[in-house]
Amino acid sequence: MSEVRLGGGIEVRYPRRMTTPQNPIYAGYRYPGELISYAVWLYFRFPLSLRMVEEMLGARGISVTYETIRQWGLKFGRELANRIRRRAPRRGDKWHLDGVSRTRF
Repeated sequence: MSEVRLGGGIEVRYPRRMTTPQNPIYAGYRYPGELISYAVWLYFRFPLSLRMVEEMLGARGISVTYETIRQWGLKFGRELANRIRRRAPRRGDKWHLDGVSRTRF
């Protein structure tokens, strides 16, 4: 913990590093895993070019080149696709629809 003293004897403490646990597959990368997975998700989920994803992140104040996003897609794209596929409904799953009452006017 780092401490900062403000005027009037007020002391503020804050953590030095991120407090959220990191995914080990993103270890050693400059950007957090949430950002990497978000950029890869944008590229594969929507019909966007790498440069469009770069511009979308740039509009949010994140400076990433399209080449970096391409490399992330090559490395983490398969893992993201597997995660999405696991959550998708399977053949033979049961779906229950709520009854909707309709009234005629």
